[in-house]
Amino acid sequence: MSATIQRETGSANSAEAKKTELRVNEKKCSWAFYMTNSPTVIVMIGLPARGKTYMSKKLTRYLNWIGVPTKVFNLGVYRREAVKAYKSYDFFRHDNKEAMEIRKQCALVALEDVKGYLTEGGQIAVFDATNTTRERRDLILDFGKENAFKVFFVESVCDDPEVIAANILEVKVSSPDYPERHRERVMDDFLKRIECYKVTYQPLDPDDYDKDLSFIKVENVGRRFLVNRVQDYIQSKIVYYLMNIQFAHALRGFIEEHKLSDLKVWTSQLRRTIQTAEELIVPYEQWKILNEIDAGVCEEMTYDMIQNSFPEEFALRDQDKYHYRYLGGESYQDLVQRLEPVIMELERQGNVLVICHQAVMRCLLAYFLDKSADDLPYLKCPLHTDKVPRDPAPILRRNSYTPLSSHDQFKRPRLYSAGNRPWLPQRPTPSALQFPEMPEGVLQQS
Repeated sequence: MSATIQRETGSANSAEAKKTELRVNEKKCSWAFYMTNSPTVIVMIGLPARGKTYMSKKLTRYLNWIGVPTKVFNLGVYRREAVKAYKSYDFFRHDNKEAMEIRKQCALVALEDVKGYLTEGGQIAVFDATNTTRERRDLILDFGKENAFKVFFVESVCDDPEVIAANILEVKVSSPDYPERHRERVMDDFLKRIECYKVTYQPLDPDDYDKDLSFIKVENVGRRFLVNRVQDYIQSKIVYYLMNIQFAHALRGFIEEHKLSDLKVWTSQLRRTIQTAEELIVPYEQWKILNEIDAGVCEEMTYDMIQNSFPEEFALRDQDKYHYRYLGGESYQDLVQRLEPVIMELERQGNVLVICHQAVMRCLLAYFLDKSADDLPYLKCPLHTDKVPRDPAPILRRNSYTPLSSHDQFKRPRLYSAGNRPWLPQRPTPSALQFPEMPEGVLQQS
């Protein structure tokens, strides 16, 4: 009898597990089709030292962050695999037939890898190469038609010698092509390499030859844009992002003992972040969209309480923490969409201190650390901790001392605007430090 009961219980648990898994997979699939209905190849275009790789990496990080599986395929990596020892700019001369054939074969191998990635679950592939000739771009277009991939071109045009020189010194000096790292020789060789490409460079022609293509042309690191025939949602997202990211190449390092000029401070509209900002004695700006994730009916409940009260929901959350949406609340996926204006504004700003909450911080850090949607909910964001990226990205700070609860029990509406007027600071008071600390794991708004 007991064996029968155990079998029935096991069968019920198995059926429940399959039901839960089905719900999880349905959420993932519906989200993928919402973003794009067919795989897309983003094709970079431009002379060397025009910021193509920079844009490729930034764009890939952004698309992965919003939940679209994206990967960069850098042709330079394939070329260095084929030709182990780079000697000089002569390899890039248009009359070097042997080298031209090697470069073409590298492109074909890279495109095969693009095909493999997009047919095995990837949604977007970024083909990072010069692609400066119509012959090469036509080859890519034919590749897209054969495999039912959409193609979107991103051309970077720059004629500012200072920007080009700065890019060569900051990026190319450390390139694997130049192990000796001799600045003058690197600069001389790379400028000659650029001249080799100029001989055959055919920019996109929006008025005639390329008028039917989908593309964005970025001129002089974002001073002007030309957008042509954007055809779907994901292409509009790409354009939106590229028109908002910061293209400054100068390093704004976190140096000289944190002496930062023009520091901006952003908080949520919840009391605990505002209290932290007031202690800094600097102007700060409240963003409603920086409020903590909405836990819905689970607000102010511990995880043990959620497991006891809503066991099925707890299991769903445990299986797919990124896509799971609290009853009457939000998911991490919802939070990422809500925080998108913050990311866009951070890319346009200089030094910014963001005082935020745990789930919000995970989303922001996932973007700057280039983490996938699967990794995002599990990023470690301990309380009372500063998070400072080591690259020139903006500064992010975790709430340094304020508790997870406050005496303000009024539940405030969630209005997702793009920010409010800066609040002028008030002098700190002792009461700001006297609230009792709540244990971590309690989902509570303040």
